[in-house]
Amino acid sequence: MSSHSFSAHAAEEDSRNEKIKVYVNGELLPKQEAVVSVYDSGFMLGDGIWEGLRIYNGKIAFLDDHLDRLYASAKVLDFELDLTREELTQALYNTLAENGMTHDAHLRLMVTRGRKKHPFQDPKLSVFGPTTVIIAEHSKPSVTVLENGMSLFTVHIVRGQPNTQDPKLNSHSKLNCITALTHAQKAGADEALMLDPQGFVATCNSTNFFFVRKGEVWTSTSKYCMNGITRQKVIDVCKQNDIPVHETDFSLFDVYAADEAFVTGTFGGQTPVVKIDGRLVGDGKPGPMVQRIRQLYKDLVAIS
Repeated sequence: MSSHSFSAHAAEEDSRNEKIKVYVNGELLPKQEAVVSVYDSGFMLGDGIWEGLRIYNGKIAFLDDHLDRLYASAKVLDFELDLTREELTQALYNTLAENGMTHDAHLRLMVTRGRKKHPFQDPKLSVFGPTTVIIAEHSKPSVTVLENGMSLFTVHIVRGQPNTQDPKLNSHSKLNCITALTHAQKAGADEALMLDPQGFVATCNSTNFFFVRKGEVWTSTSKYCMNGITRQKVIDVCKQNDIPVHETDFSLFDVYAADEAFVTGTFGGQTPVVKIDGRLVGDGKPGPMVQRIRQLYKDLVAIS
């Protein structure tokens, strides 16, 4: 039976994470003391936004892109962050410094509408200002998963239309994706492959999906997937290195005939996929294209 330990977010265990300090509204607190109110809009209603970030060689990768997305999401949800970009950047680096992290670390930055006066939905009840939390952990992607790949299962839960919940909104409300992942895990796979409302392949529950055929890289249109920063960087490095890359509609027919497949996300970068719906992808092993793209991505991180 598969488990989370084989997903694109599988990390090597690190005992140092038991003693980390967590940023909560300007304070750096021991992990066990880092709490928010039960009246917080994020806890109560999923009314919040977040970003996942990684630090390489002392620098947070593609930070400007992440902050652009965060502040755009806050505007969509119609609440203001109480920190400027410069202050938020300083808070991120202060959290890393407090924990002695300069490489192989992952940050989860979360901002909610804040604590409410009463336990009801109305956003006007959040009168105390936003809640900002930064969790930084020593976190290295699982070597086992990178070397052996992971499996996907296509679920019947689709990525929604933007007039219900826009897939580009990186909100705390992730129940459709969580339900999709649960279905995939019940089927014995590691993560879920999700279709769009027309039946074309859209994305995975927490990562973006790519496949390779005859030396060309394919991914879905951006209509029904998270506007992933790692996704865009993969598209960019392909174009910069004369690797044909297509953003278009495709079906499971195309996916099952792939030579390689992989998913992208901030945590794992590019994680190989070796099985989809019980069918081996190519020869069932991570292929040369994903290895090449992983190296090109590392090179891009190094110069960014």
